[in-house]
Amino acid sequence: MKQDAFVKRHAGDWERFERWLAQAGLKQPPETVQQEAPDIPHLYRRLCHHLALARSRHYSAHLVDRLERLVLAGHQRLYQARRASLAAVAEFVGRRFPARVRAEWRLVLLAALVFYVPLAGTFAAAWHDPDFVYSLMAPEQVARFELMYSDEGQKKLGRLRASDDDFAMFGFYIRNNIGIGFQTFAGGVFAGLGSLFFLAANGLFIGVVGGHLVQAGHAENFFSFVAGHSALELTAIVLCGAAGLRLGAALVRPGPLSRRDALRLAARPALEMVYGAALMLVGAAFIEAFWSSTQAIPPAVKYGVGLAGWGVLLLYFLLAGRGRAA
Repeated sequence: MKQDAFVKRHAGDWERFERWLAQAGLKQPPETVQQEAPDIPHLYRRLCHHLALARSRHYSAHLVDRLERLVLAGHQRLYQARRASLAAVAEFVGRRFPARVRAEWRLVLLAALVFYVPLAGTFAAAWHDPDFVYSLMAPEQVARFELMYSDEGQKKLGRLRASDDDFAMFGFYIRNNIGIGFQTFAGGVFAGLGSLFFLAANGLFIGVVGGHLVQAGHAENFFSFVAGHSALELTAIVLCGAAGLRLGAALVRPGPLSRRDALRLAARPALEMVYGAALMLVGAAFIEAFWSSTQAIPPAVKYGVGLAGWGVLLLYFLLAGRGRAA
């Protein structure tokens, strides 16, 4: 293709990219500029291809120079945007998320009580009464849990089949954990009652399973399995419940605002907690799949790591992001 035809065909793309660069040069966050032009990365890749063609076909130095300048400027701007996005994630994890949890400590405390009190109650009841578990679970469910934490065979803990792949289980745990978290959060739109229900229900279920397994003689297998990921998973469920209660409070007590406006204002702090909790649930799923289930690690090591995890998490929420506004 001759140079004139090449320029005529692609000049529109180059001019559009130049306009984007000019707009990106204004005092705007780079990620905002990218959101306004979501197909820019694709346009940039085409521009790189055009530069390669211009060089291989020995087009004029003026044209090659123009394309080189566009490619270089685009690379710098797009790289800056990616770097800014990573900085935003670090800012969220390092400051905004723990600060938000501290700012909502009353709702977090309420959610924790609604979750942990039933958990402790059913754990104690199932531990002391072998038949109590059947008042909340079907015999088939109980038998499956006993098999998952028994010493029979060489299967991994918490699984029914030794053939279950770690990566497959990682995906399963993510789906299961996120599902529980979202359910607990979304229940808040029913004036907070849904969140209270799912917090209590999950606490009842976890407690009765744990208490029964300990009573049945599987204490070491059960505790060594849950030790590593329990801090992240259980705390994330509580935070999802607190976020749901935040929505519920806005609906029950909107103040001078309409319920719609009150809900919209409550959504931002609630979603900050949910986003952070989602990261915790993914982390818990990773630990559950690749660490908790293995029997190659001594239980004492798992207990030590689990206790350290609870300690680090407590310090994180108490200290991270201190000295700056939530």
